[in-house]
Amino acid sequence: MKKNKKPRQSPLRFPLILAGLFLIVLSFVFSLRGLVDEAPRYMTEDAQQENSQLSKEAFIERLVPHAQTLQKGYGILPSIIIGQAILESNWGNSELSSKYNNLFGIKSFGHSDYVTMDTQEYVNGQWITIQGDFRVYQSWEESMDDHTMLFVNGVDWSPQKYEAVLTAPSYKEAANALQAAGYATDPGYANKVIQVIETYHLDQYD
Repeated sequence: MKKNKKPRQSPLRFPLILAGLFLIVLSFVFSLRGLVDEAPRYMTEDAQQENSQLSKEAFIERLVPHAQTLQKGYGILPSIIIGQAILESNWGNSELSSKYNNLFGIKSFGHSDYVTMDTQEYVNGQWITIQGDFRVYQSWEESMDDHTMLFVNGVDWSPQKYEAVLTAPSYKEAANALQAAGYATDPGYANKVIQVIETYHLDQYD
């Protein structure tokens, strides 16, 4: 009877060890890449504030040239145009301004191109949410044009409704004239416009 031979070691053992080492090294490399990719997300507060400020400056610089053109043509102060745009559109980030180019929350009255959206109104001493029809524009500049022409032409039932806004010698008087004319239902609207203008020194463009 033949004796049982000692089993031979598998020739695959060495390659498997190499493969295991390779996987360990590969995992280590990917973990390092993950740390590198995650690093930029943790920005300092100063860096975040700087980026935000640059974004706001870019928004203002985008509107200044056309606002000054409208001032030359119709007398409306650029600080009022830009201040209202900031307040009404949240620096161009609202859905109405970013998707539909409506910077000023201008309502649609019989216009064919409009969008229906929720909006807040101050009624009987409290804020309520209602649906409103808002104008849709092809560009922010077109929205600025329509905003100025609203002041120039008024509304059908009151052509001189915003005349005091156009003739105001200062942004403070213009802002108060806006509220007196009923541009917005917010009882603090004039003060908010003035605060935005003064915070970002928008009167330098008047």
